[in-house]
Amino acid sequence: MADLNRVFLIGNLTRDPEVRYTPKGTAVGDLSVAVNTSVRGQDGQVKEETCFVDIVAWGRQAETSKEFLHRGSPIFVEGRLQFEQWETREGEKRSRLRVRAERIQFLARGRSAENPPSGEEQGRHREGGEPSVPTEGSGGGTDEVPF
Repeated sequence: MADLNRVFLIGNLTRDPEVRYTPKGTAVGDLSVAVNTSVRGQDGQVKEETCFVDIVAWGRQAETSKEFLHRGSPIFVEGRLQFEQWETREGEKRSRLRVRAERIQFLARGRSAENPPSGEEQGRHREGGEPSVPTEGSGGGTDEVPF
């Protein structure tokens, strides 16, 4: 039987990314993501459950994450589970599971009056980056649905 080790997560960073370098100069980034899931309990009530997942990114991905992401940033992570074991200086054995990122995509937050797009983001919309949606007062004239 074939094995499969694939992880896909969408969540928000719980802290700013931290980057360190190996003796050979390779960047290693540590990120932590909170992933929320709505679950219906036995009483029928819907409640939010949060799963905290540690992520490790290598090379340019680690450096880019450090440069552009911060606590609260929404991201998509694709990678694989990685099991690590080590021994502390006191001789205690430790282990953990974390996701080794193979792809990190920065996700844009929804825009509101309190969180308007930056000048750079507005320029990207005009240059054909992400599609832009007309805002109130930007013309278009009517309140009718265009179809």
